[in-house]
Amino acid sequence: MTTKPSHGAQDDDARIYDGVLYLSFGGPEGPEDVIPFLENVTRGRGVSRERLDEVAEHYLSFGGVSPINSQNRAVIAALEEALAAAGLDLPVYWGNRNCQPYVTDAVRQMTEDGVERAICFVTSAFSSYSGCRQYREDIAAALAEIPGGAPEIDKLRVFFNHPGFLEPLIEKVASAFEAVPARRRAAAPVAFTAHSVPVAMAETSSYVDQLRETCCLVSAATGDHPWELVYQSRS
Repeated sequence: MTTKPSHGAQDDDARIYDGVLYLSFGGPEGPEDVIPFLENVTRGRGVSRERLDEVAEHYLSFGGVSPINSQNRAVIAALEEALAAAGLDLPVYWGNRNCQPYVTDAVRQMTEDGVERAICFVTSAFSSYSGCRQYREDIAAALAEIPGGAPEIDKLRVFFNHPGFLEPLIEKVASAFEAVPARRRAAAPVAFTAHSVPVAMAETSSYVDQLRETCCLVSAATGDHPWELVYQSRS
């Protein structure tokens, strides 16, 4: 596969890739995974064991299984199918930050398979420390753990304003408005929800600006209804 990178962080020369690294946050797949997962997520943040146990109960009420890994498997399968349909012989390697398979496991397997240069897709659409820079740190740490021969890895840009991300959102919002009675539709508001981040993180990243841009783009494509950006979690 030969492609010209479009992001300013890379040079203008054509690059040849022989693998894809797919990175995600990860999640528990059984009760025994819940506490180790939460310990990974909160490491270095001084979160008490009592708080971890409290959060663990939310996961355990669903059998200790997060849907994120099954969703990742579905996306990876679709990606592999799309690559094959395009005639691109690119193996896809999956790594998670907080649970198996870990980033280091994926990079080690890539090294053993002889991958020399990989393109990296991260499942976070928005820029923030935890959504972008920390994944870069994960990659750097994984490469540092593996002796010579590890591949070069180029991370794709965040995709908050990419058509492939926006179009499904637009379709869902438009479909929801169809269910609103016609007499109320024009004034019906939209609440766009997102994961919260600490204020200090928001002030040193483009996270909120990118969220608002996504909201504006979706709103403009669905009738410019009144909308508000709200947060669904507590940092």
